[in-house]
Amino acid sequence: MTTPFESEAGRPDHDLSAVTGERRRLINVAYRLLGSLADAEDVVQETYARWYALPERQREEIESPGAWLTRVAGRICLDLLGSARARRERYVGQWIPEPLPEPTEWVGRRPDDATADPADRITLDESVGMAFLVVLESMTPAERVAFILHDVFRYPFAEVAEIVGRTPESCRKLASSARRRIDASQTPATPNSRKADIVREFKQAWEAKDIRALVALLDPDATSIADGGGLVGALLHPLEGGEQIAHAWFDILGQAPGLTFLEHTVNGQPGLVAQQDGVTITVYAFDIADDRIKRIWAVRNPEKLRAWTTG
Repeated sequence: MTTPFESEAGRPDHDLSAVTGERRRLINVAYRLLGSLADAEDVVQETYARWYALPERQREEIESPGAWLTRVAGRICLDLLGSARARRERYVGQWIPEPLPEPTEWVGRRPDDATADPADRITLDESVGMAFLVVLESMTPAERVAFILHDVFRYPFAEVAEIVGRTPESCRKLASSARRRIDASQTPATPNSRKADIVREFKQAWEAKDIRALVALLDPDATSIADGGGLVGALLHPLEGGEQIAHAWFDILGQAPGLTFLEHTVNGQPGLVAQQDGVTITVYAFDIADDRIKRIWAVRNPEKLRAWTTG
């Protein structure tokens, strides 16, 4: 019996290092394309399964295993994005991308996994910020793939075209359209250190039940969105307005005694984690500009919190 990384003759595959070395990049690409750690892991697993399903001679004829793996992973993601819209229409409440823990955590880690593979780590940068991922959700599947592969991962349009199934010029237009969406959504840059201060002040005001301080930290037109997926309690529609959000968050404290709030990195940005009896039940991401909180995303769906509860 051979392992997945052995040839049919029982000897190691000649492309072992080249193939396995692509894992981290594939996970990084798939997460940005899908906004889901679980789906990204499944895509990478399926990509490797297809690689090793090839006859050995055919694998040996492939000049660049990395390019082949990326094309396959990209096409799988493109198919998933196409079907995701139908799934989202059936989703209970609001859908928010799956939040990433800080860099010391690992993708794909299981509760009984004593060691974590560094190849499974997601590289955190602005392209995994929650605000960025939410804008990606407004794009067509082809726009998202073209933009992520070209603008984020610097693949030439000729290679993107092979994945999307369109001409390079068409892919160039898709990426340009996606870029305009990103540019239109951007808010003035705020240093992470200042964001951390504002999130800390928000946490302290919430815990102190200082509604006046809480309202002062929120933009008058702020939005708060919760994602429970129908599995736990969560508002089905966004909350609009700083005052309304402040009062609603006070209600949360009254309904959940013993709730503990921890400052945490969420998708590379300052955020909060709510725990009850030591178990993470909500992850909060924030969009901050001009020293005010513009948007809050509260992920409560336990299926999206796996990476936060299995460490």
